[in-house]
Amino acid sequence: MTEFEGIAPAIADALAKRGYSALTPVQKAMLDPALDGADALVSAQTGSGKTVAFGLALAPAMLGGARQLDAAGAPLALIIAPTRELALQVKRELEWLYEFAGATIASCVGGMDMRNERRSLERGAHIVVGTPGRLCDHIRRNSLDISALSAVVLDEADEMLDLGFREDLEFILEAAPAERRTLMFSATVPRSIATLAKNYQRNAIRISTASEQKQHGDIEYRSLVVAPNDRENAIINVLRYYEARNAIVFCSTRAAVNHLTARFNNRGFSVVALSGELSQNERTHALQAMRDGRARVCIATDVAARGIDLPGLELVIHADLPTNPETLLHRSGRTGRAGQKGVSALIVPVNMRRKAERLLENARITATWAKPPSADEVASRDDERIIADATFDEPLREDEQAIVRALIDRHGAEKLAAAFVRQFRSGRSAPEDLADISPADDRRKARRDAPVSARDEIGAPRADFTDGTWFSLSVGRKQNAEPRWLIPMLCRHGKLTKRDIGAIRMQAEETYVELAAEGAERFLSAIGPNRTLEKGIRVKPLSGAPDFSQARQEKPDFAKKRPRPADAEPERENKDFSPKRKFEKKPAFAQDAQPGKRDEKPWSKKKGKSEAKKEGGGFKPKPKRNNAKNRQA
Repeated sequence: MTEFEGIAPAIADALAKRGYSALTPVQKAMLDPALDGADALVSAQTGSGKTVAFGLALAPAMLGGARQLDAAGAPLALIIAPTRELALQVKRELEWLYEFAGATIASCVGGMDMRNERRSLERGAHIVVGTPGRLCDHIRRNSLDISALSAVVLDEADEMLDLGFREDLEFILEAAPAERRTLMFSATVPRSIATLAKNYQRNAIRISTASEQKQHGDIEYRSLVVAPNDRENAIINVLRYYEARNAIVFCSTRAAVNHLTARFNNRGFSVVALSGELSQNERTHALQAMRDGRARVCIATDVAARGIDLPGLELVIHADLPTNPETLLHRSGRTGRAGQKGVSALIVPVNMRRKAERLLENARITATWAKPPSADEVASRDDERIIADATFDEPLREDEQAIVRALIDRHGAEKLAAAFVRQFRSGRSAPEDLADISPADDRRKARRDAPVSARDEIGAPRADFTDGTWFSLSVGRKQNAEPRWLIPMLCRHGKLTKRDIGAIRMQAEETYVELAAEGAERFLSAIGPNRTLEKGIRVKPLSGAPDFSQARQEKPDFAKKRPRPADAEPERENKDFSPKRKFEKKPAFAQDAQPGKRDEKPWSKKKGKSEAKKEGGGFKPKPKRNNAKNRQA
């Protein structure tokens, strides 16, 4: 019991009942006598036991040496969390930690009935856990009295700032007693957190546990490269390969969560969704379904899953790449908790590999790069599970002997084993066939990484192409030729596989393709004597390797100057064109206008009758039709 020295007896009993035999580094750090009554800025790896850590730090001031707390009145400690799920999770953790101390813990979170929260606060509470917005509402309405606070804890402080809670946090900290103790817990300490600590903490002690400085040893990181259109199929195969007791799939948007939830439900996975559009009741039920085993896969957005703790979570899948290293660490930190092992799998489309590499490098994470599990690998893993099923280790019970003998006599051992295998497989989704991203995508990546002068070579000679045959295709860069449609076309019309195709080197008007010896014969036989592919592309076999240096030195057709005929007229010299005629400025008629009248242009004046008559037009008034004299005439 040396691990629990210096801990209040009631708290030590709760830890022993929970099965704690040793404390994590951050929990040990919070028991340091130097921290007694002092402010602290703590950064530790996600999943390192921070909730229990600040629970241990609050106990001495709250208990004061007593075994149990006095009757609840105004709260003694306030804990602020960024999300509803994390706040309720913190409340559950503190409830068992302070079980023997007789603590009353209240929650104030958005989405819950505020009237029930007000009644709980009126009855009294030793500790209040809440989200920033709801706590501010209670303080403004005088339903939460924080005048007796001895400590304020900011859990996941960096996330609260990222979510825009700075003003709410500042309001709460300014309303709290000046002599309080302030503890900030954060996975990272960016400048914004350091500024907040400087403004609202007094000589805070900086604590950085060793686990923050290195990769989480209980998490295995795997980067799985896939074709862009195979992302969802790869996730299915990863889920099937690991068969984790609990798994969480992270998406970047709510729409992606809804899409994957619908698809995985159709594939037979027991799935729940967790996104911001769900009500608090729906989110609580979703997490409870994961905890009691009714669901095994949770598909969530980053904000909705922030800080949640699912026991037995063995697998984290990043369906969409995280936007920054902090998000990667927070997502992955949902697994590998409390000494358990976990896997964090990044689904990396081949065109986003560089982004994933930079992300891992900035997060100081070393990942294993591989392809997702294939359908054959998933089936092989299923066979291993069948053979190692724990059911075979159980002894035959007396009440089973009669039916077992009857089944063996009637069906035989082989049919019984086949029935067992079918039943095992029937409850699982069939794995997906994934597209092979090599060698075409690897050549595209090599082309992107190559210097500009060498980018005409879409592929390099392979060792197994010692006697390769070169072909010329009558299509090149001018015709927008690309390997992504050239290679499938060659395989389709020439009965080739990707292994039959070697280097592809594109020129302005033609493309050179190297084929293996066996593939070349099969290719010529398939395309027939016309040697024409789709879109009118002509194929020409070459006797040897083409001279690429000469082809590169040739100028494109538009740069060549055509020779002039001998009888052509001499070229005309460029004549100096006369400048355009400058128009005189319009006279300023405004100065002749009478004051108070609108300026009019002379040519827009309406001519009077006399002026029109002088100009030879004559003025003839129209006869009046209704004139009585005209009728008499």
